[in-house]
Amino acid sequence: MLLFLSFLLYAPVYFFRMKVWRGERLYLSERLGFRLPPREVTGPTLWIHAVSVGEVLSLRNLLAQVKKRHPSWRICFSTLTNTGYLMAREKLAMADSVFFVPLDFAFIVRRFFRVLNPRLFLLAESEFWPNLLRIAGKKCHAVLLLNGRMSLGSFKAYRRLRPISLRVLDNIDLFLVQTEQDRGRIEDIGVDPKRLKVAGNLKAEVSLPSFNQGEIQAFKTGLGISESKKVIVAGSTHRGEEVLILEAFCLARKEKEGLLLIIAPRHPDRTGEVEKICLNFGLSVMRKTRAVCGQPWDVLILDTIGELARFYALADLTFVGGSLVPHGGQNFMEPAFYEKPVFCGPHLENFAVLADAFICSGAIRVVSGTDEMAEAFRMKDEPALQEMGRGAKILLDSFQGATERTLQAIETLMVED
Repeated sequence: MLLFLSFLLYAPVYFFRMKVWRGERLYLSERLGFRLPPREVTGPTLWIHAVSVGEVLSLRNLLAQVKKRHPSWRICFSTLTNTGYLMAREKLAMADSVFFVPLDFAFIVRRFFRVLNPRLFLLAESEFWPNLLRIAGKKCHAVLLLNGRMSLGSFKAYRRLRPISLRVLDNIDLFLVQTEQDRGRIEDIGVDPKRLKVAGNLKAEVSLPSFNQGEIQAFKTGLGISESKKVIVAGSTHRGEEVLILEAFCLARKEKEGLLLIIAPRHPDRTGEVEKICLNFGLSVMRKTRAVCGQPWDVLILDTIGELARFYALADLTFVGGSLVPHGGQNFMEPAFYEKPVFCGPHLENFAVLADAFICSGAIRVVSGTDEMAEAFRMKDEPALQEMGRGAKILLDSFQGATERTLQAIETLMVED
């Protein structure tokens, strides 16, 4: 009843924000179960759910390994957001079907389970939809949490509402969590410790395409970046961060010539907003989708989805967003994969344990304001920055193993009677 009332109150706001403001489709027929995924009758089925882009990408390597080892298994993949859906369609070729997760009303959710008939239901990180989990617990052989995490804020809320929280969490048969801290918090809420296992962080197991120097140089040439230029890539930025980044960039350019900045907003629909901010600084701006070879620019805005890793590969220095504002930080493992020096703001709660390890080893550096960021952007000691990037890759490699541990748990549950 509360969910229905919330839906009635929020629906007009959601409609305006998505349809009017962003100009995006609502996909209501899919979310309401009027357009269901195709029915299949052969092979055991896994239904995997992830909320958005970050979670989709974190599962890509796992899904590839599942399909490699068990080609007869059917993988059904659902996501919540439009960007997550588009990313899954583009990046998860191994998934047999990609669709939107149903609205969390029991009569809608049941339709999906009748058609998909999954043996296992797997959800990523912290997507605890009550009806979805309750029905999955009844219809599936097992429900598994992948790459689970419990932030401090969520932990306090779940513990405060412990009786309700446990009714939801009791539908999960096995929690594969990222860290001992996550395991301890979930256990403290009241979950049986026998259902908790630390498997590591799937986001630390980055599997990205490799580029040789020739490919990177060709990519730079296509964007009009000459060999004399130094490129800063600010990835996954959020509202409020671009102004600070641009202030630091302009300060750095006063002392260091040949600096270029590439900004990748976390939400590409903010491209126009970010472009106006850049123009207010008197900078020449170009969008990636409108790039013209030979046209000079100071700032390039990446207004596409799924290309950020390739831009990290050509960078001389990277800044990872969601960290100057209290969002919790975005994935800094991608630039580390390409041996790039990584700078972040102080808000890294989403990756707390990994961030602590990277910071303590000097593999990433935290900047707290415009002056500190400008000092980093000047790149005064380039050999030290290159060494910092190599150290980040070495540390990243040391965190491998989460995919294999997760895959073993899935295989065990799939074959159990």
